[in-house]
Amino acid sequence: MLEVAKRALPRAPLWIVVPIVFLAGLFEPSTAAAQTMIAASEPYALLRIPVGFILFALTLLGVALFHRHTLPVALAGLSAIITYKLVFAGSGLAELADHMSHEWVVLANLFCLLMGFALLSRHFEESRVPEVLPVILPDDWTGGLMLLALVFVLSSFLDNIAAALIGGTVARSVFHGRVHLGFLAAIVAASNAGGSGSVIGDTTTTMMWIDGVSPWDVLHAYLPATVAFVIFAIPAARQQQSFEPIQKDMLPGVHVDWSRVAVVAAILVAAIAANVSANLAYPELLDRVPVIGLGVWFAILATAPWRRPDWSVMPETFKGTVFLLALVMAASLMPVGKLPEASWQTTFGLGIVSAVFDNIPLTALALNQGGYDWGALAFAVGFGGSMMWFGSSAGVALSNMYPEAKSVDGWLKAGWPVAVGYVVGFFVWLAVLGWQPHDAHKPPIPPAAGTSSTSEN
Repeated sequence: MLEVAKRALPRAPLWIVVPIVFLAGLFEPSTAAAQTMIAASEPYALLRIPVGFILFALTLLGVALFHRHTLPVALAGLSAIITYKLVFAGSGLAELADHMSHEWVVLANLFCLLMGFALLSRHFEESRVPEVLPVILPDDWTGGLMLLALVFVLSSFLDNIAAALIGGTVARSVFHGRVHLGFLAAIVAASNAGGSGSVIGDTTTTMMWIDGVSPWDVLHAYLPATVAFVIFAIPAARQQQSFEPIQKDMLPGVHVDWSRVAVVAAILVAAIAANVSANLAYPELLDRVPVIGLGVWFAILATAPWRRPDWSVMPETFKGTVFLLALVMAASLMPVGKLPEASWQTTFGLGIVSAVFDNIPLTALALNQGGYDWGALAFAVGFGGSMMWFGSSAGVALSNMYPEAKSVDGWLKAGWPVAVGYVVGFFVWLAVLGWQPHDAHKPPIPPAAGTSSTSEN
């Protein structure tokens, strides 16, 4: 299958080919109800690879090659996939509308969070708290390590986007605006690792909680996450210290704006309260209304008369947000209708795929299938996206703050400890705890009739 894929995508790098092979070779387009009709329909294939996958791979390749023009590339790719589905795959506008009715809450939540947390990040920066942190952080490479540990801890109870943006804001201050790309990758990895074992720390773990998985069943994701953190954080901190040493002393005359600190706290509390209260009292709302995103924006607008947000960051943030949503939407249209049998090998593969493929539909499919070790799956799909800058919402959000991060080659070369951390962390978990699959927590969903089967051309 690898040779077939290389012939179909002769110029594509392995970081695109391997996930596409995993998806096309192991995932079978099917009639599973976890997918909408438009996503499951895939009547054409080229060299045994569904055309939808090829279009998605070409989109990712375009993002890699033209990283200064990622938004038009992503929108062009999404347009090509939708056109193919509507014109050649036998789907219609009704199927597209049905698909959007399933996806719009996820897309709306991501939009609200990415836009809102950009304003939160500016509030935090203008509070001048980052400028007093040199008093707390050590003066050597362990200062960078402590900052990454702070991001890890924050993301266990905050959204990983907020944790990454706070980490990026602090890094910009204490490293005089010169942050190494490897350290940016480490910030994203720390935010994703910290949320992997908490049902309120990451979208995928929250999905598991909503679906009936016990919070205790994902908690052991912190074993591989902690191992991965040690693997990537130490070299990243040393790399950053060599690139730009941490600021040793606080600048004179710095006064913290505690009102802005209170605004930051209010926004974060609103996000957490909306998430937790909806999960506990009104779980059905989470599939119908972007509760978390609306909670964030309620707090932003309610506190705006007290401390005015920096609206000037919105245009650039909007571009990055639309880029991410285009990729998420394109990924949701892929014909990933059936996962292979639940196993540690499948789980490991899902983590690699998550680097370039949205982990939300993958998590939904795994939940419908059942039989996974949920802690292992939470680590794999949560942390795996850190291996690519656009593999997670935290990475896209941070790249809006640091445009130089939008380079696939640069991310892979500078952030290689993240990939090593994923592999080592996963196999340390496997050796220590072993594969402990849980019984299906709900009855399997029967297949829906009427979807098309794949044929080779």
